[in-house]
Amino acid sequence: MRNLLETQIWFYAGAALVVIGSIATVAGPGVRDPIVRILNTEIPAVGVSLIFLTYNHTLALLTFIAATTIMTLVLLRAVIRLEEMGVEG
Repeated sequence: MRNLLETQIWFYAGAALVVIGSIATVAGPGVRDPIVRILNTEIPAVGVSLIFLTYNHTLALLTFIAATTIMTLVLLRAVIRLEEMGVEG
């Protein structure tokens, strides 16, 4: 019974981090600095890792590494593109 309760705690904590972190990243305080936005996306990534952690530790680690790498590359490419166009945020 205790193991089941611990699993549920990790799962619901991860789900809460995903929902709250995603909302905060999208509609949070008027953060215009793209680097701060990149750091804000790490909160949902940790939430997804906690959800996968309830199933498999290896899956959680690989998902966290892959999600963080892909999000960072995409967001940095967007920042570079905006700088090339001369758009200020």
